[in-house]
Amino acid sequence: MTPLSIGDPESIGGYTILGRLGAGGMGVVYLGVSASGRQVAVKVAREPRAQEEEFRTRFRQEVAAARRVSGAFTAPVVDADPEADRPWMATLYVPGLNLAEVVERDGPLNLRELRALGLGLTEALRDIHRAGLVHRDLKPRNVLVTEDGPRVIDFGISRADDHQNLTTTGRMIGTPPFMSPEQLAAPRDVTPASDVFSLGSLLVFTAVGSGPFDADSPYITGYQVMHGTPDLDGVPDALLDIVERCLDKDPAARPDLTELHRMIEALPESDVTGSAKTERSAAPGPRPASRSAAGAPMDAATGNGTGRRRRTRALLTGLGAGLAVTALVVGAGVFASDAHTGATSESAPKASLPDGWRPWRTELRDDVNGVPLDYDSPGCVAEDSALFCGGTGFTVAKVDAASGRTLWRTGTRPQGAQPIGVRHGLVYVYEDPDDATRRVVALDAATGHQRWQRGINKSEVAVLYDGGLLTLSPDNASFVAYGPSGRELWRAPSPDEICTPSALGGVPYAMCSKGTEPGQAPVELMRLRPGSLTATATLPEKAEALGAVGGQPLFLAPQTAKDVYEAGYERPYNALLRVVPETGQIKRIPLAHPLTGVATLVDRVVYFVRSDGSVTAVSAVSGRQLWRKVTDVESLSAPAVSATYKRVYFANRFGRLLALDSRTGAEVWRTSALDDPGDKTQAYPPRVLLVKDAIVATAGYTAFSRSPSGPARPS
Repeated sequence: MTPLSIGDPESIGGYTILGRLGAGGMGVVYLGVSASGRQVAVKVAREPRAQEEEFRTRFRQEVAAARRVSGAFTAPVVDADPEADRPWMATLYVPGLNLAEVVERDGPLNLRELRALGLGLTEALRDIHRAGLVHRDLKPRNVLVTEDGPRVIDFGISRADDHQNLTTTGRMIGTPPFMSPEQLAAPRDVTPASDVFSLGSLLVFTAVGSGPFDADSPYITGYQVMHGTPDLDGVPDALLDIVERCLDKDPAARPDLTELHRMIEALPESDVTGSAKTERSAAPGPRPASRSAAGAPMDAATGNGTGRRRRTRALLTGLGAGLAVTALVVGAGVFASDAHTGATSESAPKASLPDGWRPWRTELRDDVNGVPLDYDSPGCVAEDSALFCGGTGFTVAKVDAASGRTLWRTGTRPQGAQPIGVRHGLVYVYEDPDDATRRVVALDAATGHQRWQRGINKSEVAVLYDGGLLTLSPDNASFVAYGPSGRELWRAPSPDEICTPSALGGVPYAMCSKGTEPGQAPVELMRLRPGSLTATATLPEKAEALGAVGGQPLFLAPQTAKDVYEAGYERPYNALLRVVPETGQIKRIPLAHPLTGVATLVDRVVYFVRSDGSVTAVSAVSGRQLWRKVTDVESLSAPAVSATYKRVYFANRFGRLLALDSRTGAEVWRTSALDDPGDKTQAYPPRVLLVKDAIVATAGYTAFSRSPSGPARPS
């Protein structure tokens, strides 16, 4: 984003303008914000163009086209006024690069990334074509790269069956390197097959860094598109048949999107070497690892992971600049900053599992010295390929995440809660030697031997933050931070209030209330530093801390703080609250409608899980609902999210596992309940976590592990 210039508007259509995102001959795209805080990209026509009736007609057509398309790889129009003095359109905004910028910065994509990109784009075109449209300008600069897949933007010259076709004598409509032969010869008569041709050219560009018909001028390029043989030098062998079919001069000979999706889905899911022609003797030099259009790591050694060479031609840095005469350059994106939306097509990534992993099941229960133990809230934390489990009812145990075998146990008295966490080779647990005393104990993760212990407040928790362990002293007089060695790092005074230590985004905070009981008064968020406690923000009564997004603490705002003592009651929440630590400003992000359930923040998404089995995913950035899934699996755990598989995993009290697509909420698979999970399944909340990609869950006092790819059962 660049600052506003003299003459730029301060507001458009009620949206406050913050800066410029991009500009072209047709208009300017600004970053705007609504009164509620929602960020949008506002596309505004330049003054001279606004007076042209042909342009206004095309702008109306673009708004109508964008509104008709509603798919996972496109974005909704928030607002528009094509009849204004300067026509404008607003869409949801996300910061990001377009595909041309990604290739320019990081080089060509590897085969795995090309596969993911191709699947996303075929699904985007499917949604566009189902709306009765042909995009007609599918090029790298009109594909926005987001965390959850590509987004197709700019419908400025798309054609709908119920719209008139617009042409102007001597004016080229499209971007020659990515236009189809029929689009150049008879632009009024293009069909969806034209977009398939453009997709083929785009795949070649992302595979090798330049298009199949590039030439020194747009006119020679156009001739090559219509009559020349595409240059496929450097395209991976596995992709060759696909791009050759897409680039057939005869539209009828090209694959339709269903066949094309099937062909791309069949591509190898790991990189392969080889290309259409001989390899160049000099491979590209090393470059830092980066992220691709598919969100997958690029190979740091070769830059592309396939061993293929780059073409000797320089990467295109301005594809289509000045050539797409009627298309507005959107620049760095006009789509929503909401993760976890996307296609339901599922690639099958290679799982990263603990060495020697197999499905397993083990009982965590361990009655010490023959004394029956009272179980309550068991659970595990993980580091590398080990689990550290505990809870009232059993002593702390280290469990091998590959086999489920118990490696060590420690203690002669059951612990009051699951372990606090594991870091730097230490497992932090609670110890309650009597009714009035609580200690935090640091155990050696390798042996289970105690390294050190410190007394803490009986009624408060201990939390790990980026610098150590944060506790409240036994006498409630001060917050205390300890380092890995057990050495006291610093203290900060505790006010004469009810205060709880917290770590939001790895930063130490205290959440204090002046009420006589927790949750009965507004919450004061206090920043903790050595020797000081600084008031940061005042949050409403019963606001719930979720974590942090971009270093800013995030809370849920209740619709009502009234206590309701009814079975099954779940408090409704109607907004997210983001706190700017430097100023104490609270940004309120309204939810579309009040939501209930247990809320968990994972990777900028808040998951609301209700007791009846329904799950709602909401963007932690915009508050927009991403999806909602009503399942018939009750009593679900908090979620565990796999970036590798793009799935959200849940367990229920009886050991049933449920996998949902993290982008759409669609059910991917589920398992049966465990056989005889014990007599405490109703008493203990279920839990699920990932050890690498292996799923580990607890039901009652039983722990078990399953494959991320499906409901395999142990042998």
